[in-house]
Amino acid sequence: MFQIVTSFWVARAVHAATALGLPDHLAAEPRTAAELAAATGTDARALARLLRTLAGVGVLRSDGEGRYTTTPLGDALRSDIPGSLASFVQMELGEAHHATWGLLVDSVRSGEPVFERAVGKKIWQFFEDTPAMNAHLGKAMTGLTAMVADAVLDVYDFAPHRRIVDVGGGEGGFLASILTAHPAAHGVVLDLPHVVAHGRPRIEAAGLADRCELVGGDFFEKVPEGGDLYTMKWVLHDWDDASAVEILRSCRRVMGDDARLLVVDTVVPEGDGFSPSKIIDLNMMVLSGGQERTAEEFRRLLAAAGFTLTRILPTRSPSSVVEAVPVPRN
Repeated sequence: MFQIVTSFWVARAVHAATALGLPDHLAAEPRTAAELAAATGTDARALARLLRTLAGVGVLRSDGEGRYTTTPLGDALRSDIPGSLASFVQMELGEAHHATWGLLVDSVRSGEPVFERAVGKKIWQFFEDTPAMNAHLGKAMTGLTAMVADAVLDVYDFAPHRRIVDVGGGEGGFLASILTAHPAAHGVVLDLPHVVAHGRPRIEAAGLADRCELVGGDFFEKVPEGGDLYTMKWVLHDWDDASAVEILRSCRRVMGDDARLLVVDTVVPEGDGFSPSKIIDLNMMVLSGGQERTAEEFRRLLAAAGFTLTRILPTRSPSSVVEAVPVPRN
């Protein structure tokens, strides 16, 4: 129980390390606390205590002579590597999320999200109004997407599909991975205008500008037509059931009866065993009022929007692939 309670301290230590850029400073060579303090503008004695703690939990290691370097675990916090978690740490352990989790008890009592109460505005407005955190959001999703995309490609065959529409696709990282693996396919990314604006350089850098269109819009209002596959990664879990049904119905309105839908989200298992989905579910509850869902909850949600759940494919990541087909109109 002591370890569970104090894991909060460890998380904040990891946040401090990332905010100070320690993993980046250690990328080239081992450095002492004094050298790192000079590079980061911190107190050498206080920094030495942080470094010692980080080494104790496996994020750093020392050489016995006062020099530190990152471990493979700590390398995940470097900002210059594919799949970096540095921005994810800055976002999830930053002050806005930290203050929101401080109101967890209130969220449990009311059944409502508490982000607006903690921060003063709804979560999506916060990101739109805070360029630095919006940049972290984009980088965090890109880093996490790089990990989950390969896992999804391992279990789902995208080869039969020629036009893939990624609804709420952020900066296009997920669709870019699919298109790179399947050169015959074309795609469309739909997200808010300020989000897709950040994605255009990424798509161009990936050499996909001729096969991937980025559309700024609102998936509650209109989803691009003409896809034979519609994907949503980490979208439905942001929303309560009523809103999620509206998003799904927006997709169904433009989908042909022979198109398919893929939802990439965690699926909460039955029983009392540990699952990342159960912790992520609490995060969605306090932040946006969204939720992770069980297989049966997905089945009911999809049915309410005019879909039939066909299968759920677990991946080696915490996310699963939930496949559905439209209920024929006639």
